[in-house]
Amino acid sequence: MEISSDIFAAVNRDDKTETYKFLSEQTALLLFGERDWLANSANLAALVFYTLPVINWAGFYRLKNGELVLGAFQGKPACVRIQIGRGVCGTAAAERKTLIVKNVHEFAGHIACDAASNSEIVVPLIKNGELLGVFDVDSPLENRFDAADKKGLEQIVQTFLEMTDFPV
Repeated sequence: MEISSDIFAAVNRDDKTETYKFLSEQTALLLFGERDWLANSANLAALVFYTLPVINWAGFYRLKNGELVLGAFQGKPACVRIQIGRGVCGTAAAERKTLIVKNVHEFAGHIACDAASNSEIVVPLIKNGELLGVFDVDSPLENRFDAADKKGLEQIVQTFLEMTDFPV
């Protein structure tokens, strides 16, 4: 299997179904044959960051000793540790469900790592019933994320979880 030589090329940005189909195929190809958490999370964060339009941060937080700890990401420097239940990431982890926040400035307890971020989607990483962390994507646009993003990112995260071994 080969990754498309044009992996970061623009796809039809107006058709999220096509964008996420492309992203899903590229995720499987990119992670094929590699199971390392750091390698796979770094590559997936870069793939999402350079494929999805109008985002300014994409990355992982891993659950470690009861808190979310910054992992591989693309974008400006980020908050290193987030308590479960705090901010969008911590709330998604606590509730174990994907959160879409149309305007982060209206989210009670939002943790502002990058003042340019205005909307956010966070997908929890759950494998065999165990919370392992979250995948977080931010955008400078308000109301950037919708049900199509939720479905597409959840599918990509599921592929990541199936193809990646997590450190103990």
